[in-house]
Amino acid sequence: MQETVDPIEALIVTSLPGCEPRLLRAGEGVEDLAEYRSTGGYGTLGDPDAFLEQVRDSGLLGRGGAAFPIAVKLATVRAAHRRGSATIVVANGEEGEPTSVKDKWLLRHRPHLVLDGLRLAAAVAGARHAYVYVSDPESARRVDAALTELDAAALTDLTIELVTVAAGYVAGEETAAIRAIDGGPAKPSDKPPRPFERGVAGLPTAVGNVETLAHLPFVQRHGGAEFRSVGTADSPGTFLATVTGGGRPAALYELPHGTHVTDLLALHGISSSEVRGALLGGYFAGMTDRAILTATLDHAAFRRLGGGLGCGAISVITRECPVAVAAAVLGYFDRENAGQCGSCFNGTAAMAAAAAALRDGRATDADVDRLRRWSVVLRGRGACGTLDGATNAAASLLARFPTAVAAHVAGRCETCADGIFLADKPFDAQG
Repeated sequence: MQETVDPIEALIVTSLPGCEPRLLRAGEGVEDLAEYRSTGGYGTLGDPDAFLEQVRDSGLLGRGGAAFPIAVKLATVRAAHRRGSATIVVANGEEGEPTSVKDKWLLRHRPHLVLDGLRLAAAVAGARHAYVYVSDPESARRVDAALTELDAAALTDLTIELVTVAAGYVAGEETAAIRAIDGGPAKPSDKPPRPFERGVAGLPTAVGNVETLAHLPFVQRHGGAEFRSVGTADSPGTFLATVTGGGRPAALYELPHGTHVTDLLALHGISSSEVRGALLGGYFAGMTDRAILTATLDHAAFRRLGGGLGCGAISVITRECPVAVAAAVLGYFDRENAGQCGSCFNGTAAMAAAAAALRDGRATDADVDRLRRWSVVLRGRGACGTLDGATNAAASLLARFPTAVAAHVAGRCETCADGIFLADKPFDAQG
């Protein structure tokens, strides 16, 4: 029987030449407590307010997708603590965005870096109780082992619980994490209230992405100014980019924000001449065409492309038909919606059906017009980002690849000339 290779353990893991890694580490295996402490981990914090100022100065943005400043979340929950409320912090490692593996890698290989970041966030928020929220079983095992080490060393009086859920696209949304921790389904809830207003057990809760929290120990040791000594003014620091597609093995790279896309492609072994486009931010931020070759890897540049850097996952489109890629993505959103909002349940199904018909050569101009209209009118109607992710996929296909769309309506797509092109992974994540 052929042994199954764990895709996360098979990753190429490295940093951009000239980039001193802050999150990745040399060597294989799991970093244990002794090794982590030998590099300065779990250092005494001192004044939480002074540290919060350093976090604010660092400009650290959330690495889960929304790029929200972590200092704002922590300050808001700290204010509730000062008013006398108990508070909670959550490390969100339920990495539901397809093609992204950075959080799983950190949890599996550097669990103490994540837990140290969680400890620091809790100190700022005034929390005495924290949670690590994951779906990956191997991540859960390694975090559990790290918590056992931490308890034995008595390095913190913070109570940390590990919560595991079944993997799913919507399970990583922060209100879904709150519901699951409270014993409910891992499905999003309506907002407001936001978790920082009323979260776990009804208490103000700061939910931080695993990678975001993993940056906090660097800020503690070196300060906010040193954190932003690399990157751009609006997107400071380094980040983890998951790169897939292009016929190359999946890879995890640490690189400064502002790195040119072509430099990342060269590192990954893909010639710019091969690139037809890319999926951005996992699946959520939609598709772009060869315009990606003009961009730098930061939030402002990707917004100018009409997409988003999101969680830092980029799937390069080379030989694939863009229509088939969009159909696969929309089919994923149709399968993964929470089934709670009628607009999302029906809207993702309708867009997926239209995209599949287009891929299969059965669509008319009227079908394309409907898909275009749905990509506009359905935006913002769901309780979470699933429907927006679907509208992004549809809108970006129509805007960026009109020639491919017209070829499919006319039945003359060269890529699909020998039959229906069914997009393979990473463009078709079976969920």
